[in-house]
Amino acid sequence: MRIMKRILFAALFLFVINMVLCAARDKVCRTGFSYEISQSVNWGYGMPVVTEITPYSAAERAGLQLYDIIEQIDGISVLEISPEEIDILLNPANKQSVTLAVRSTFDSQRLVVLPKECKSVNAISESQLAQAFNMYSLETTYERDFVCPFTITVTNDSVDFSQFRTYAFADVDPANEELEHNINRIIRAEMEKKGFSADADNPDLLIQTFYYFDKNPDYVGPNPIKLKQSVYRYDFTHSKMRQLPFLDITASESEAAYLLQFGIRIIDQKLQKGRVLWECEADELLEEAFHLEKYAQIHVPLMCMQFPYVKNQKNIRFHVKTCVYNYTGINYDMEQLNRVISVDANSPAYAAGIRAKDEIEDIEGQSLAYSVDEFTAAYRQFVMNTMKFRDASTRFTDCNGFKRCMYWDTFQYPEVNKAIQNPNNLTAFAYLYYFAPYINPTSNNAITFDIKRGKESKRMIIRPTIRTGISVTIHNY
Repeated sequence: MRIMKRILFAALFLFVINMVLCAARDKVCRTGFSYEISQSVNWGYGMPVVTEITPYSAAERAGLQLYDIIEQIDGISVLEISPEEIDILLNPANKQSVTLAVRSTFDSQRLVVLPKECKSVNAISESQLAQAFNMYSLETTYERDFVCPFTITVTNDSVDFSQFRTYAFADVDPANEELEHNINRIIRAEMEKKGFSADADNPDLLIQTFYYFDKNPDYVGPNPIKLKQSVYRYDFTHSKMRQLPFLDITASESEAAYLLQFGIRIIDQKLQKGRVLWECEADELLEEAFHLEKYAQIHVPLMCMQFPYVKNQKNIRFHVKTCVYNYTGINYDMEQLNRVISVDANSPAYAAGIRAKDEIEDIEGQSLAYSVDEFTAAYRQFVMNTMKFRDASTRFTDCNGFKRCMYWDTFQYPEVNKAIQNPNNLTAFAYLYYFAPYINPTSNNAITFDIKRGKESKRMIIRPTIRTGISVTIHNY
């Protein structure tokens, strides 16, 4: 019960903590990205490297890319200032935008003009609310961690990986020609996403793959004492988590019926021919047979995430954050959730006529005349009462350690909808998932808002945009 309370309160009230810290200001401004000071001699040593970009943020719209190296902020070299001064320059109090000079695998240098996004310190967005009420739709909104048994080896030489621009593949094995061509096709897509181009005649880099798959000669069977743990990995091809027949990294090799090894090696062809610059090897323990090409389809994008910037080198932990929700553009008042604190320009809500200081009486017939505490208590009760409508075969543990996360049972969608419609459950914010069949069995994703402006009441129909925000990042240890 203690864990459940922590999960249900966390997303909503972490925002409140930020409010307290910023109480002296009327507005809070965000850059829309995270960074860390690089300790890699191969990629931006001592400079900020972008490690995460918030979907739909100003940073994303401005074209900032994952692992961009920030060399200058408004013309000032980051190597000449402290980390604290970097924070201040990235979010100056007296400027509406900053200009970043960045370096990446795409460009030796480019300029990114980054506007600041400022909102009232009391505002909470629909994205934040969708995460706070994600148990309405775990199918679309969740945060999960998973570990891959990768080992990454990087050259000890101080080689700047941004010097390399082109690549070619090593000769394929005639005995496995089709397999290797298909694997190379997957790697090619990842290299091109990073800005590298193919050059078979005079490449800067040579890419080799190596692999092994066979029955385990030392297999003795699963551990009869240890509880089996389901293994999930993120599949970029289908944009979802997938359960795979692999053993957890804590398992011993004797518990695996099959052994699989797969690796990618990147070799210098420009500065010191034949020098291995970067290598990622996966060593998997399997319960059943698994095709190498299928393995590459899922795992090559995960392996390539740490080229050219390596954060961790052993048993890599990934963090998946996905939030698919209805966006109208309304920002609510944290202290009074039925009050509109602002409306994003050019948003569906703005086009429909909703404005700041409007009072929302109800959404799809569900009243908003309740406090944050009342909404939270009703939400917690809803989660507990509807556990029986979830599919136990989809059970997973989220990044906060809550072990009873499950998707809705498709056969129970009508019952879920009844619970959503029950006014005692205070489910007004379920409109964020109105496109989902378990929330709204019709295909009409149009939301009815009853608005009060002064003494005048008005009904408005808003057709929201479905926003899909997905980020996969690597945890620091």
